[in-house]
Amino acid sequence: MDHIDLKILERLQEDARLTFSQLARELHLSHPSVAERVRRLQDKGVIEKFTARVPPQKVNRSVLVIIQVGEIKIPCKEFEKEIQAEPAILECHRVTGSISYFIKAAVPSMSELEKLVDKLTPISRVYTSVVLSSPITSRTLLPLPVEADHKR
Repeated sequence: MDHIDLKILERLQEDARLTFSQLARELHLSHPSVAERVRRLQDKGVIEKFTARVPPQKVNRSVLVIIQVGEIKIPCKEFEKEIQAEPAILECHRVTGSISYFIKAAVPSMSELEKLVDKLTPISRVYTSVVLSSPITSRTLLPLPVEADHKR
């Protein structure tokens, strides 16, 4: 990836609705050149998809919560299948340590949070933390430079 690819990644993460024409103007390239570079980044899996960010409070999910799950009483794959069906769960990360999963969920109210916790409690130990604020909700992700020692 060269500096142009990095700029394309940066700009598309800032605004995925940018057209190839807009990118071409910003980068002083032709429309076909930008389109080809974006296609290559997609083919390599560097760009997975283009999405829209929706603030949870704008869609009646004002309670954002981080749930730590441990002591799972069923196999992990079965647990993962169970939570796939839960629309309140936005993210789930299997982690190392005494906690098995970190889950990010958004619900409309504390009573809905209670229902979610009640679904998880029979199959695991659950620890919840209500998010008070989110100083960083998303950050542009670019590749880190590879150090010479790691190239060998």
